[in-house]
Amino acid sequence: MRLAIVILNWNGVELLKEYLPKVLEYSSNASIYVIDNASTDTSVKLLSNNFPEVSIIQNKENLGFAGGYNEGLKHVDSDIFCLLNSDVEVSEDWTQAVMELFTTNKKVAIAQPKILDLKNREYFEYAGAAGGFIDKLGYPFCRGRIFQSLEKDTGQYDDITEVFWATGACMFIRKNVFEALNGFDASYFAHQEEIDLCWRAKNIGHKIYYTGKSHVYHLGGSTLKNSNPNKTFLNFRNSLYSITKNLPTKNAFKLIFIRLLLDGVAALHFAFQLKPRHSFAILRAHFSFYRNFSRVFKQREKANFVLNYHVTKSIVWSHFVHQVKNFNILVKD
Repeated sequence: MRLAIVILNWNGVELLKEYLPKVLEYSSNASIYVIDNASTDTSVKLLSNNFPEVSIIQNKENLGFAGGYNEGLKHVDSDIFCLLNSDVEVSEDWTQAVMELFTTNKKVAIAQPKILDLKNREYFEYAGAAGGFIDKLGYPFCRGRIFQSLEKDTGQYDDITEVFWATGACMFIRKNVFEALNGFDASYFAHQEEIDLCWRAKNIGHKIYYTGKSHVYHLGGSTLKNSNPNKTFLNFRNSLYSITKNLPTKNAFKLIFIRLLLDGVAALHFAFQLKPRHSFAILRAHFSFYRNFSRVFKQREKANFVLNYHVTKSIVWSHFVHQVKNFNILVKD
């Protein structure tokens, strides 16, 4: 199968200088593309002058992560797409184990490798870790990462297993699946669009897998840092979008009401931490969601909704009340 590694770039000239050479060195089995999201720095010039083997796709405007990939991937012809963040350092033979999943199991539609922290290489990284899951309330977390608690990699997740979502930092997906799903939901702009994509894929019977036989290192926070209220806004709003789109109507409405209350608690928590901009970001997220509710509700697909989507009832309760910091000691449903 043909593999295309596709990096989305926006004003990331320094990241391209740092991490693209290893992608080229360790990916001889793949074609390399960079989709430029209308950068205003010297990214395109750098690519043209220094990396002639890289195919450049230029979007006319910054369409965010979701829209940027949707538009750029129209110009990539391959069997498998690897959507790779520009701040990821790859390792030798990093694509081999992932590609084996696709060749040995036709039901695998999406996959990811192990994601380790570039700054602290013995630990898992926030965005993806050892595969993504959500709790019954729709809050995302990972094996190896629960909220800000990152596990040390001791080989505990060196397995190959089915997961609920794969990280957009390093996501492998069959081209025909991406196209059948109409790509990412561009209204997300950035953050949690991969969770929605994977949820929609599972609702129509596809499998998402993780393999610990491959690993990469992710810098993280290159676009929006956790301290940025816009990240808080996108995460809270987009999570509500996903719940609305991917659950049966009765379940979705019940969960939205519960989330209204819990998100209010989160807003108060930020206020007590003297982070009023984050409290306001949660409020904006809900107003944006309600304003767009009709449009989002109409996006619901006719599919067999997956009801056993969660592995625990409340990751918030487990982590903040019972102080659970390790995936393997979560109370499973």
